[in-house]
Amino acid sequence: MRFRQGGGGQGGTPAGADGTALAAAAAALSARADVTTDGDIPDLPGELLGALPAGVALLDAELRWVYLNPAFTTVTGLRRADLLGRPAETTAFAEAVGTLRRVLADGRDREQVVGGPDGPGAPVPPGLRVRYRPLTAEGRVTGVVVLLLDDPDPVQELRRELAQARTRLALLETAAERIGTTLDVDTTCAELAAFAVPRLAELATVDVLPPDAETRTGRTPGRRFHRAALVCADGLRPAVDRLPRPGESVRHREGSVAARALASGVAVLVAPGTAGELTEAAPDPASAAAYRAAGVTSLLVVPLTARGRMIGLLTLARTAASPGFGPDDAVLVGDLAARAATGIDNARRYSRSQSIALDLQRALLSEPGHPHQNLELASRYLPSGSSSVVGGDWYETVRLPFGRTLLVMGDVMGHGVEAAVDMSGYRATLRDVAETDLPPHRILRQLDTVIAANESARPATCLLALADPGRGRWTFSSAGHLPPALVAPGRPTELLRVPTGPPLGTGLGGYQQCDRELRPDETLLLYTDGLVERRGEDIDASLARLAALRLPAAGPLDDLLDAALHGVGPGVGCPAEDDIAVLAARPRHRP
Repeated sequence: MRFRQGGGGQGGTPAGADGTALAAAAAALSARADVTTDGDIPDLPGELLGALPAGVALLDAELRWVYLNPAFTTVTGLRRADLLGRPAETTAFAEAVGTLRRVLADGRDREQVVGGPDGPGAPVPPGLRVRYRPLTAEGRVTGVVVLLLDDPDPVQELRRELAQARTRLALLETAAERIGTTLDVDTTCAELAAFAVPRLAELATVDVLPPDAETRTGRTPGRRFHRAALVCADGLRPAVDRLPRPGESVRHREGSVAARALASGVAVLVAPGTAGELTEAAPDPASAAAYRAAGVTSLLVVPLTARGRMIGLLTLARTAASPGFGPDDAVLVGDLAARAATGIDNARRYSRSQSIALDLQRALLSEPGHPHQNLELASRYLPSGSSSVVGGDWYETVRLPFGRTLLVMGDVMGHGVEAAVDMSGYRATLRDVAETDLPPHRILRQLDTVIAANESARPATCLLALADPGRGRWTFSSAGHLPPALVAPGRPTELLRVPTGPPLGTGLGGYQQCDRELRPDETLLLYTDGLVERRGEDIDASLARLAALRLPAAGPLDDLLDAALHGVGPGVGCPAEDDIAVLAARPRHRP
């Protein structure tokens, strides 16, 4: 992960400084006997120590932490709140208390390696070399200056690096389990932000570009983003209330840290030291005000890039209660963002596929052909309630000569765009074959031959019902589909026995047909398996539940469909396990 570091605050190298600078800093502090709190550091020494790349801290005569510069928190990994005002024996430097007391007692320098891999110094990096110097005033020791030195013990340094690598791998493994648990874009973004707080930051936002605005160049400043997630520490909630919330749009102005990350395509970290620098780094005035109210002192913005395309931004913020972001943070967050971006992109592609398929399915099924006027029709299509996935469920009506109408109910195996496209192809092929006026079983044979010749086509079940009101006859033929239901006044719902051949696409053929009297007071119901099938239930039991229904044989056909869906369809709060298509047909009474 490449990154850029902005100005302000902490400087560059986190450890080490020449002895002259440290001696000057210690001397400047030693000249002050009235230093008792972090806020009492005099301006000149305070500015000097704050600018030093080496870690420097101060304890008073009672060994309470009263000052630490930014480099000290960066090197140790401790927060200011972990130390300031607290006795040394209750902090990560507990193992050094004996040494500190000796410095107070005799006024002599001491040097020590703290933070061993198994010692009480954790989370101080193992092998950290520290010098303790007496702080004197008017000939008496009034405190201890703590100086973090470079050139740690190489063995301890190697152990420290290995420990950091293990921690980093464990963090990424945990992230892989908790981010991307669904194929929903906003949920994945929310999981990313929730994982970052409080592990990596006190405030996290995730902004994503609209799908049509994704770019390979990163030239997106000024474009409108969708705020997909915002998570903050509990104490910051009132302060960040002004930030755009999830669902709102965001624009990152030119010159902001986010715009710089977008333009460069790499992570950018800044430590704004003044209100002006914070305003310049923020995406807009409202965000700048929220950052100021929250006390933000460090920002890290990482582009979310997947498959070579920029899809959004992850913005992390820390306050003075935490050490500022450093290069190691940028690398770690960069790895995390790369994994999360792939999950977000997968969710986006999935959603796009589902939307296309659903639109296609609805467009195809909105008008089920044009039957003869002597036949009344009603139809429904319900995608599965567990998601927006659509499958290959379809129905069709084909108008034929002599007042006849061919009714079709089919189900292509599978879900998504591929199944919907195959369904469209089967529907078009069926129309062409049906117009040759072949009997139903020969229509199925022709369809089977065409589909079997296409190696990429999916198998499908299909039921044909040829309505011939003039002769008072139904003719049925089935390719592996569930039996039709016949609804008549005063009688239970009847499941018709239709000879069943293999599904279309097997190339086996062997389809048969049968006839049934068509009565003007009876209604035919065709359906797909989503209406009746239940996971773990035998299909005979499912069909028996349908046959037990007393459906309205008179009145509008929509009432009959409502009754069927209510009687055997999924109940309230129980999403359908599969798509449902139903088609009802009844001879129309004509004067």
